[in-house]
Amino acid sequence: MKKFYLTTAIDYPSGPPHIGHAYEKIFGDCLARWHRMQGEDVFFLTGTDEHGQKIEKYARSAGKEPQVFVNEMSAKFKKLCEKLNVSNDDFIRTTEERHKKVCQTVFKRILDKGEIYRGKYEGLYCIDCEAFYMERELVEGKCPIHGRSVEKIEEESYFFRMSKYQNLLMKYFEENKNFIQPETRRNEIINRIRSGVKDLCISRSTFTWGVPLPDDNKHVIYVWVDALLNYVSAIGYPGEETEKYWPADIHLIGKDILWQHAVIWPSILLAAGLELPKEIFVHGFVNVGGEKLSKSRGVKVDPLELVEKFGVDALRYFLIREIPYGEDGNFSEEALVRRLNNDLANDLGNLLSRALTMIEKYFGGKVPAGSELHNVDKDLVRAGNVVIDETEKHMKSLHLGEALTAIWRLVNRANKYIEENAPWNLAKEDKVRLGTVLYQVVESLRLLAVFISPFMPQTSSKMWAQLGMGGEIAGAGFMAPGQLKEELVWGKIKPGQKVNKGEHLFQKIS
Repeated sequence: MKKFYLTTAIDYPSGPPHIGHAYEKIFGDCLARWHRMQGEDVFFLTGTDEHGQKIEKYARSAGKEPQVFVNEMSAKFKKLCEKLNVSNDDFIRTTEERHKKVCQTVFKRILDKGEIYRGKYEGLYCIDCEAFYMERELVEGKCPIHGRSVEKIEEESYFFRMSKYQNLLMKYFEENKNFIQPETRRNEIINRIRSGVKDLCISRSTFTWGVPLPDDNKHVIYVWVDALLNYVSAIGYPGEETEKYWPADIHLIGKDILWQHAVIWPSILLAAGLELPKEIFVHGFVNVGGEKLSKSRGVKVDPLELVEKFGVDALRYFLIREIPYGEDGNFSEEALVRRLNNDLANDLGNLLSRALTMIEKYFGGKVPAGSELHNVDKDLVRAGNVVIDETEKHMKSLHLGEALTAIWRLVNRANKYIEENAPWNLAKEDKVRLGTVLYQVVESLRLLAVFISPFMPQTSSKMWAQLGMGGEIAGAGFMAPGQLKEELVWGKIKPGQKVNKGEHLFQKIS
């Protein structure tokens, strides 16, 4: 069975999760569910990055010990995954012993190869990024990510010979055009590498909240090296699980941590003798009113409140449909309500409700048998087949929003098909033809239930049940290789099957 190893970035729990965290988890979950639908052995990882000076500072401000603080915060991120219906296979925490052990193992391995040396570091440090910057990288003398002042820090440290890997990385990027997606991010990192890669300060000695070095407990491993190693610690490096799942097929990350994933992480892997991941996909930020999320400026959105207010599937649909491929997107409740009312309640919800109501009214709640197809029927079938091809293409290229757009073309075509055939008139004139029309509509709904299952698993399951399909919706569970193709063949619903019209899929919000 083909494996698929997918990771999100592990979140830094200095505060509660926001809408950006929700977007990344939902994006990853849609991919994981889609690949399970292909019959693949999926391992989907997320978690929290819990060490570093910033965490120590926030814990102190809260009047708590760092471990107590991260325990409370990490629980919030776990709860987010549960509320968003995220199907992660593991949730790694960097304060777990299994992770610390791997960090020390990899550090020792690289040290023994002569790739780490001791020295003194002086540089401009952003405590929020937990990273050093060169003068030319600052924006008006401030951190380019957080817009805050940087500190000049001098400390004794261990250094990783990262500069040694500059040419190797450039060669790899040239030979593997899809390693970093989208292309704009690939170009960005190549241009930055061309300006020079310096050796990496890989330890800290001015604070203690981190993983101690294996042979020098006065130092802790630099938090970014510690964090990146979660991708192999979660699969039991070194061991059978690592051999089974590594290399990762996709690292899903935000654009603010591209350097760490595209330069620091591959350099560490090369030094440790491990394969590089197959792809790094970089998404943009979720902004609010055009502004980047910021606790200090009060720009924030609580995804858990949105789930309570609008429902999990409405939020999942909105974020995937609304955020452009690899770019920043904007969130507003007004836009979410529009999507919920128009796309979900009107287009999809009413399509299901109308079809099942007519089957109950005209055929006693049983799916009617079809007869000879007219051109308009064949056109609906063609629309369904086109969506199969387009959805597969867009999911493979990670254009998830485009996949939903393609799926909604079938929703709209099915609604138009009902209007074209006017089943309310056929009920008086031609019962056989009415049966054919309603069969085509419920069959398009069955396909739609399968298509939307990675994006809106709850809604998909409700549709599956109301259509009387029985069992678990195909995409919500684990499929055998080739089973998806069987599900996507037109004509799977059996005439005489009892439908079970339930409550409306979505309630409109005024």
